[in-house]
Amino acid sequence: MKDTLFCVGSVLVSLLLAAISLRYVTHTWLLAFVYSFQVHFALVALLGTLLLLLLKRHWFAYVLLSAALLLLGHGLFMLKAFEAASSTAATQPAFRLISFNIENFNFKNGRPIADAVIASGADVVNILEAEPLIPEIARLTKAYPYRIGCGVETEGCDTLVLSKRPFVETSVSSIGDLWPNRLVTSVIDVDGTRITFVSVHLAKPYFDDFQVNELVDLRGAVAAIKGPLVLAGDFNSAIIDPDIQRFVATAGLNTVFPEPATWPIKAGRLGIAIDHVLARPPLRLTSVKRMEDSIGSNHFGLVAEVGIDR
Repeated sequence: MKDTLFCVGSVLVSLLLAAISLRYVTHTWLLAFVYSFQVHFALVALLGTLLLLLLKRHWFAYVLLSAALLLLGHGLFMLKAFEAASSTAATQPAFRLISFNIENFNFKNGRPIADAVIASGADVVNILEAEPLIPEIARLTKAYPYRIGCGVETEGCDTLVLSKRPFVETSVSSIGDLWPNRLVTSVIDVDGTRITFVSVHLAKPYFDDFQVNELVDLRGAVAAIKGPLVLAGDFNSAIIDPDIQRFVATAGLNTVFPEPATWPIKAGRLGIAIDHVLARPPLRLTSVKRMEDSIGSNHFGLVAEVGIDR
Protein backbone atom coordinates (compact mmCIF):
# COMPACT_ATOMS: atom_id res chain seq x y z
CA MET A 1 0.00 0.00 0.00
CA LYS A 2 2.82 2.39 0.87
CA ASP A 3 4.51 1.68 -2.45
CA THR A 4 1.30 2.47 -4.33
CA LEU A 5 0.76 5.75 -2.45
CA PHE A 6 4.40 6.68 -3.00
CA CYS A 7 4.09 6.01 -6.74
CA VAL A 8 0.87 8.02 -7.15
CA GLY A 9 2.18 10.86 -5.00
CA SER A 10 5.45 11.00 -6.92
CA VAL A 11 3.61 11.29 -10.22
CA LEU A 12 1.40 14.13 -8.92
CA VAL A 13 4.29 16.10 -7.44
CA SER A 14 6.35 15.55 -10.60
CA LEU A 15 3.55 16.91 -12.78
CA LEU A 16 3.18 20.00 -10.57
CA LEU A 17 6.92 20.70 -10.61
CA ALA A 18 7.00 20.17 -14.39
CA ALA A 19 4.17 22.68 -14.87
CA ILE A 20 6.03 25.29 -12.79
CA SER A 21 9.33 24.59 -14.57
CA LEU A 22 7.94 25.17 -18.06
CA ARG A 23 8.41 28.91 -17.51
CA TYR A 24 12.17 28.34 -17.87
CA VAL A 25 11.75 26.56 -21.19
CA THR A 26 8.94 28.20 -23.15
CA HIS A 27 6.12 30.72 -22.92
CA THR A 28 2.59 29.38 -22.81
CA TRP A 29 -0.39 31.47 -21.74
CA LEU A 30 -2.23 28.30 -20.68
CA LEU A 31 0.06 28.10 -17.62
CA ALA A 32 0.06 31.80 -16.74
CA PHE A 33 -2.05 31.09 -13.64
CA VAL A 34 0.58 28.59 -12.45
CA TYR A 35 3.42 31.07 -13.00
CA SER A 36 1.80 33.70 -10.78
CA PHE A 37 1.39 31.10 -8.04
CA GLN A 38 4.93 29.68 -8.34
CA VAL A 39 5.80 30.21 -4.66
CA HIS A 40 2.47 28.76 -3.50
CA PHE A 41 2.66 25.71 -5.74
CA ALA A 42 6.32 25.13 -4.91
CA LEU A 43 5.34 25.09 -1.24
CA VAL A 44 2.62 22.54 -2.03
CA ALA A 45 5.20 20.40 -3.87
CA LEU A 46 7.61 20.74 -0.95
CA LEU A 47 4.99 19.52 1.51
CA GLY A 48 4.11 16.72 -0.89
CA THR A 49 7.71 15.50 -1.06
CA LEU A 50 8.01 15.57 2.73
CA LEU A 51 4.95 13.33 2.92
CA LEU A 52 6.52 11.03 0.33
CA LEU A 53 9.64 10.77 2.47
CA LEU A 54 7.51 9.77 5.43
CA LEU A 55 6.15 6.95 3.30
CA LYS A 56 9.44 5.85 1.84
CA ARG A 57 13.04 7.06 1.89
CA HIS A 58 13.63 6.81 -1.83
CA TRP A 59 16.17 8.68 -3.98
CA PHE A 60 13.44 10.00 -6.28
CA ALA A 61 11.74 11.76 -3.38
CA TYR A 62 15.01 13.56 -2.63
CA VAL A 63 15.22 14.66 -6.28
CA LEU A 64 11.68 16.08 -6.04
CA LEU A 65 12.57 17.76 -2.74
CA SER A 66 15.59 19.46 -4.32
CA ALA A 67 13.53 20.64 -7.30
CA ALA A 68 10.79 22.04 -5.04
CA LEU A 69 13.36 23.92 -2.93
CA LEU A 70 15.02 25.38 -6.03
CA LEU A 71 11.71 26.57 -7.50
CA LEU A 72 10.62 28.01 -4.15
CA GLY A 73 13.91 29.82 -3.64
CA HIS A 74 13.99 31.27 -7.13
CA GLY A 75 10.35 32.33 -6.81
CA LEU A 76 11.13 34.30 -3.64
CA PHE A 77 14.20 35.79 -5.32
CA MET A 78 12.09 37.00 -8.25
CA LEU A 79 9.50 38.54 -5.94
CA LYS A 80 12.24 40.55 -4.25
CA ALA A 81 14.13 41.44 -7.43
CA PHE A 82 12.37 44.79 -7.96
CA GLU A 83 12.35 45.97 -4.35
CA ALA A 84 13.06 49.68 -4.12
CA ALA A 85 16.03 50.81 -2.06
CA SER A 86 15.31 52.13 1.41
CA SER A 87 14.45 55.79 1.88
CA THR A 88 17.28 58.22 2.55
CA ALA A 89 17.50 61.61 4.20
CA ALA A 90 16.98 63.12 0.75
CA THR A 91 13.61 61.38 0.30
CA GLN A 92 10.74 63.80 0.85
CA PRO A 93 7.02 62.90 0.93
CA ALA A 94 5.35 63.62 -2.41
CA PHE A 95 1.79 62.26 -2.40
CA ARG A 96 -0.54 59.46 -1.33
CA LEU A 97 -2.16 57.24 -3.94
CA ILE A 98 -5.08 54.79 -3.87
CA SER A 99 -5.42 52.15 -6.59
CA PHE A 100 -8.52 49.97 -6.38
CA ASN A 101 -10.41 47.69 -8.78
CA ILE A 102 -13.88 47.96 -7.23
CA GLU A 103 -15.55 45.46 -9.64
CA ASN A 104 -18.12 46.55 -12.20
CA PHE A 105 -21.14 44.87 -10.60
CA ASN A 106 -20.44 46.05 -7.05
CA PHE A 107 -23.26 48.62 -7.24
CA LYS A 108 -24.57 48.18 -3.70
CA ASN A 109 -21.23 49.34 -2.29
CA GLY A 110 -20.73 52.48 -4.35
CA ARG A 111 -21.45 54.77 -1.43
CA PRO A 112 -19.13 53.08 1.14
CA ILE A 113 -16.36 52.96 -1.48
CA ALA A 114 -16.77 56.71 -2.04
CA ASP A 115 -16.73 57.23 1.74
CA ALA A 116 -13.46 55.28 2.02
CA VAL A 117 -11.85 57.25 -0.82
CA ILE A 118 -12.81 60.62 0.65
CA ALA A 119 -11.70 59.62 4.15
CA SER A 120 -8.33 58.27 2.92
CA GLY A 121 -6.69 61.63 2.45
CA ALA A 122 -5.20 60.37 -0.83
CA ASP A 123 -3.97 62.99 -3.29
CA VAL A 124 -4.54 60.78 -6.35
CA VAL A 125 -7.11 58.00 -6.70
CA ASN A 126 -7.13 55.32 -9.40
CA ILE A 127 -10.42 53.41 -9.59
CA LEU A 128 -10.88 50.56 -12.08
CA GLU A 129 -14.25 49.14 -13.18
CA ALA A 130 -15.66 52.33 -11.72
CA GLU A 131 -19.34 52.16 -12.76
CA PRO A 132 -20.60 51.66 -9.16
CA LEU A 133 -19.31 55.19 -8.41
CA ILE A 134 -21.43 56.94 -11.05
CA PRO A 135 -24.07 58.05 -8.47
CA GLU A 136 -21.26 59.34 -6.22
CA ILE A 137 -19.46 61.50 -8.80
CA ALA A 138 -20.89 64.80 -7.55
CA ARG A 139 -19.83 64.04 -3.98
CA LEU A 140 -16.38 62.84 -5.05
CA THR A 141 -15.89 65.99 -7.14
CA LYS A 142 -16.13 68.13 -4.02
CA ALA A 143 -13.12 66.32 -2.54
CA TYR A 144 -11.37 65.76 -5.88
CA PRO A 145 -12.07 68.65 -8.27
CA TYR A 146 -10.05 67.12 -11.11
CA ARG A 147 -10.90 63.86 -12.82
CA ILE A 148 -10.52 61.73 -15.91
CA GLY A 149 -13.26 59.24 -16.79
CA CYS A 150 -16.99 58.94 -16.20
CA GLY A 151 -17.84 61.68 -18.68
CA VAL A 152 -14.54 63.57 -18.71
CA GLU A 153 -12.30 62.70 -21.70
CA THR A 154 -14.11 59.37 -22.01
CA GLU A 155 -17.81 58.60 -22.08
CA GLY A 156 -17.43 55.31 -20.27
CA CYS A 157 -16.79 54.79 -16.58
CA ASP A 158 -14.28 51.95 -16.71
CA THR A 159 -11.23 53.83 -15.42
CA LEU A 160 -11.66 56.81 -13.10
CA VAL A 161 -8.69 58.94 -12.03
CA LEU A 162 -9.29 61.58 -9.34
CA SER A 163 -6.88 64.27 -8.18
CA LYS A 164 -6.79 67.08 -5.66
CA ARG A 165 -4.24 68.90 -7.82
CA PRO A 166 -4.94 70.13 -11.36
CA PHE A 167 -3.75 68.03 -14.29
CA VAL A 168 -1.01 69.60 -16.39
CA GLU A 169 -1.47 67.05 -19.18
CA THR A 170 -3.88 64.15 -19.76
CA SER A 171 -4.43 61.41 -22.29
CA VAL A 172 -6.69 58.37 -22.65
CA SER A 173 -5.69 55.59 -25.03
CA SER A 174 -6.00 51.87 -25.66
CA ILE A 175 -3.46 49.07 -25.47
CA GLY A 176 -3.83 45.71 -27.17
CA ASP A 177 -6.99 44.70 -28.98
CA LEU A 178 -9.32 43.55 -26.21
CA TRP A 179 -10.48 46.52 -24.12
CA PRO A 180 -10.53 50.21 -25.16
CA ASN A 181 -9.38 53.21 -23.11
CA ARG A 182 -7.62 51.26 -20.37
CA LEU A 183 -4.45 53.35 -20.40
CA VAL A 184 -4.91 56.72 -18.72
CA THR A 185 -1.96 59.08 -18.37
CA SER A 186 -1.90 62.33 -16.40
CA VAL A 187 0.80 64.77 -15.34
CA ILE A 188 0.52 66.54 -11.99
CA ASP A 189 2.75 69.29 -10.61
CA VAL A 190 3.84 68.38 -7.09
CA ASP A 191 5.69 71.28 -5.47
CA GLY A 192 7.41 72.19 -8.70
CA THR A 193 8.08 68.63 -9.91
CA ARG A 194 6.10 67.25 -12.84
CA ILE A 195 5.08 63.69 -11.99
CA THR A 196 3.44 61.39 -14.52
CA PHE A 197 0.81 59.01 -13.23
CA VAL A 198 -0.17 56.07 -15.46
CA SER A 199 -3.26 53.96 -14.79
CA VAL A 200 -3.53 50.59 -16.51
CA HIS A 201 -5.86 47.59 -16.49
CA LEU A 202 -4.48 44.52 -18.26
CA ALA A 203 -6.36 41.52 -19.59
CA LYS A 204 -6.22 38.20 -17.78
CA PRO A 205 -3.07 36.33 -18.83
CA TYR A 206 -4.90 33.11 -19.67
CA PHE A 207 -6.96 34.84 -22.40
CA ASP A 208 -4.69 33.83 -25.28
CA ASP A 209 -1.88 36.37 -25.88
CA PHE A 210 -3.93 39.52 -25.27
CA GLN A 211 -1.96 40.47 -22.16
CA VAL A 212 1.37 39.93 -23.94
CA ASN A 213 0.31 42.35 -26.69
CA GLU A 214 -0.89 44.87 -24.11
CA LEU A 215 2.47 44.75 -22.35
CA VAL A 216 4.25 45.47 -25.64
CA ASP A 217 2.13 48.60 -26.10
CA LEU A 218 2.53 49.58 -22.44
CA ARG A 219 6.31 49.20 -22.64
CA GLY A 220 6.38 51.65 -25.55
CA ALA A 221 4.11 54.11 -23.77
CA VAL A 222 6.20 54.08 -20.58
CA ALA A 223 9.48 54.39 -22.51
CA ALA A 224 8.17 57.57 -24.17
CA ILE A 225 7.55 59.21 -20.78
CA LYS A 226 10.47 61.13 -19.33
CA GLY A 227 11.02 62.01 -15.69
CA PRO A 228 9.34 60.79 -12.48
CA LEU A 229 6.62 58.22 -13.08
CA VAL A 230 4.16 56.09 -11.08
CA LEU A 231 2.35 53.19 -12.74
CA ALA A 232 -0.59 51.62 -10.91
CA GLY A 233 -3.48 49.32 -11.69
CA ASP A 234 -4.75 45.79 -12.09
CA PHE A 235 -2.21 43.65 -13.97
CA ASN A 236 -4.16 40.40 -13.40
CA SER A 237 -0.77 38.75 -12.84
CA ALA A 238 1.79 38.61 -10.08
CA ILE A 239 5.11 40.34 -10.61
CA ILE A 240 6.66 36.86 -10.71
CA ASP A 241 4.95 36.13 -14.05
CA PRO A 242 7.63 35.97 -16.81
CA ASP A 243 5.98 38.62 -19.00
CA ILE A 244 5.47 41.03 -16.09
CA GLN A 245 9.07 40.43 -15.00
CA ARG A 246 10.37 41.39 -18.42
CA PHE A 247 8.18 44.49 -18.57
CA VAL A 248 9.16 45.79 -15.11
CA ALA A 249 12.86 45.17 -15.76
CA THR A 250 12.79 46.88 -19.16
CA ALA A 251 10.83 49.86 -17.83
CA GLY A 252 13.22 50.37 -14.90
CA LEU A 253 10.44 50.30 -12.30
CA ASN A 254 10.55 49.42 -8.61
CA THR A 255 8.03 48.20 -6.05
CA VAL A 256 7.98 47.11 -2.41
CA PHE A 257 8.73 43.69 -0.95
CA PRO A 258 6.62 41.90 -0.07
CA GLU A 259 3.81 43.32 -2.15
CA PRO A 260 0.42 43.13 -0.38
CA ALA A 261 -1.77 40.28 -1.60
CA THR A 262 -4.86 41.61 -3.36
CA TRP A 263 -6.49 38.48 -4.84
CA PRO A 264 -8.37 36.25 -4.21
CA ILE A 265 -9.92 38.05 -1.28
CA LYS A 266 -10.91 34.80 0.47
CA ALA A 267 -7.23 33.91 0.72
CA GLY A 268 -6.50 37.12 2.60
CA ARG A 269 -2.78 37.64 3.16
CA LEU A 270 -2.06 34.21 1.67
CA GLY A 271 -3.18 35.32 -1.79
CA ILE A 272 -1.07 36.94 -4.50
CA ALA A 273 -0.47 40.52 -5.59
CA ILE A 274 -2.05 41.04 -9.00
CA ASP A 275 -2.63 44.77 -8.37
CA HIS A 276 0.59 46.77 -8.39
CA VAL A 277 1.99 50.21 -7.68
CA LEU A 278 5.32 50.72 -9.44
CA ALA A 279 7.58 53.77 -9.41
CA ARG A 280 10.56 55.01 -11.38
CA PRO A 281 13.39 56.97 -9.75
CA PRO A 282 13.65 59.64 -8.47
CA LEU A 283 10.27 58.57 -7.10
CA ARG A 284 10.41 56.02 -4.31
CA LEU A 285 7.61 53.94 -2.79
CA THR A 286 8.00 54.44 0.94
CA SER A 287 4.93 52.33 1.77
CA VAL A 288 2.33 50.21 -0.04
CA LYS A 289 -0.41 48.78 2.16
CA ARG A 290 -3.57 46.86 1.46
CA MET A 291 -6.95 48.34 2.31
CA GLU A 292 -8.29 46.14 5.09
CA ASP A 293 -11.82 45.94 3.63
CA SER A 294 -12.47 44.93 0.01
CA ILE A 295 -15.90 46.64 0.28
CA GLY A 296 -17.60 44.00 -1.84
CA SER A 297 -14.96 43.87 -4.58
CA ASN A 298 -13.10 40.75 -5.65
CA HIS A 299 -9.85 42.71 -5.18
CA PHE A 300 -8.33 44.51 -2.24
CA GLY A 301 -7.33 48.11 -2.87
CA LEU A 302 -3.85 49.52 -2.30
CA VAL A 303 -2.75 52.68 -0.49
CA ALA A 304 0.74 53.88 -1.46
CA GLU A 305 2.93 56.60 0.01
CA VAL A 306 5.20 58.00 -2.66
CA GLY A 307 8.35 59.96 -1.89
CA ILE A 308 10.82 61.77 -4.12
CA ASP A 309 14.59 61.96 -3.82
CA ARG A 310 15.41 65.62 -4.12
